[in-house]
Amino acid sequence: MKYGRFRFARSSLVVLGLFCIGQRNAGARQAALPAAEPLSQAAVPTGAKGEITQTGRAEDSSQPNKDETQAAKIRLGPGDLLEISVYNVPELSTKARVGNTGDIYLPLLDYVHVGDLTVEEAQGLIQKRLEDGGFVHGAHVTVLLDESASQVVTILGEVVRPGRYPLIGDRKLYDFISAAGGLSAAAGRKVSVVRQHGHGAVINVTLARNLADDLQNNIAIFPGDTISVPRAPIVYVVGEVGRPAGLLVDNGSLTVLQALALAGGTNRTAKISGIRIIHKGPNGLTETKIPLKKMLEAKAPDITLQADDILFVPLSGVREAASTSMNAAISAATGLAVVAAHP
Repeated sequence: MKYGRFRFARSSLVVLGLFCIGQRNAGARQAALPAAEPLSQAAVPTGAKGEITQTGRAEDSSQPNKDETQAAKIRLGPGDLLEISVYNVPELSTKARVGNTGDIYLPLLDYVHVGDLTVEEAQGLIQKRLEDGGFVHGAHVTVLLDESASQVVTILGEVVRPGRYPLIGDRKLYDFISAAGGLSAAAGRKVSVVRQHGHGAVINVTLARNLADDLQNNIAIFPGDTISVPRAPIVYVVGEVGRPAGLLVDNGSLTVLQALALAGGTNRTAKISGIRIIHKGPNGLTETKIPLKKMLEAKAPDITLQADDILFVPLSGVREAASTSMNAAISAATGLAVVAAHP
């Protein structure tokens, strides 16, 4: 019994000692832990809609980024080269070019129509065809756009280098004008944009002389759009003026008084009462007399000239038939230098 009590007491001492050692180690470990951080600074657990960034803030991955949003706008068209791969089935991986009918040829599936679909829609269609045909169960298809023949924008008219330009990322009107070398000296300011994917809708934009002064008209450009920059209308001022010339009206509007001022005004030898506008209409050439004296006295409204109008200022003291003066004005206009007019 004594031996038994001694053994029990010794065992109790051993257990008590181990307990004390454990408590001391736990205290040491607790002291080694860093101080708790506030919840706003602590790491946020990842979830189905978030991921940890380097700054420790969670971002909602359910919101598409800019590149994904732009990719969703891209529609496949003839000439596009696609790379198709099926997960875990390398035998079905291939490259295919979209034909003129919008179809691609794929192993097992024959022809698949992907024209005017987005890349994501094409993936879903091919995946569905594989599953519905019983070729691949739980198919996971990836479609990559290797070459894009349809994602181009055409710019025509009065630019330095008209042609077709690829659309990469988000681009706007001024980007393509710059890529084409800028506006030519004869360019007008009323630009039109035809939307291919907008059922041929036409958007008309009036550009400022300095593009940097008006960013509001820098509209977005999409694949297949056609940008047309027209030639500015020309108004001719001939006869008894200081500087006979063809005036390139880049803002699309010029009046009689403005044209005379830009041409250096009338000479002393000019017949003020005989000034006329020669206009080419659907029924041929017509003449319209201008009451210049009343216009200068603000007793008559200033008249807006139209494209290709000829403002003819005859010589005083010379009598000639209307047909003769008209022919003389036209002959004089054909040899004039064209200068830009900025009224």
